Amino acid sequence: MIVPRFSCTYGTNIRLGDNVFVNGNAFFMDDAAITLEANVRVGPGANLVTALHPIDDHARRRQGWERAAPIVIGENSWLAAAVTVGAGVTIGRNSVIGAGSVVLSDIPDNAVAVGAPARVVRLTSPEDSPGEC
Repeated sequence: MIVPRFSCTYGTNIRLGDNVFVNGNAFFMDDAAITLEANVRVGPGANLVTALHPIDDHARRRQGWERAAPIVIGENSWLAAAVTVGAGVTIGRNSVIGAGSVVLSDIPDNAVAVGAPARVVRLTSPEDSPGEC
């Protein structure tokens, strides 16, 4: 399910697994592939951005140079409200990203990550309550 208003760059580079939920005002910059595996939840206002621009070369930035890198969100993961995921990032299975976080590097399976940039604050285990909020 995708709640309006959803926007994306192309729409052809987005792959959604079964039972994915994308809340309102999400933006997917799908210049490269964006994959959301089964049962992923995306909070309102999330941004998944695959574009990269030259950091050390302002002349090329001015000329519009760009490359893109894919994003993968693992099965059963949850991105809370207003999360931004950067280009080339993989978020592992069963992970939770806290509201407002900016994810610029990979997050392992079963992790809770928060902040800007996002950092893993704890790992979850199979013993964690499935009904925990």
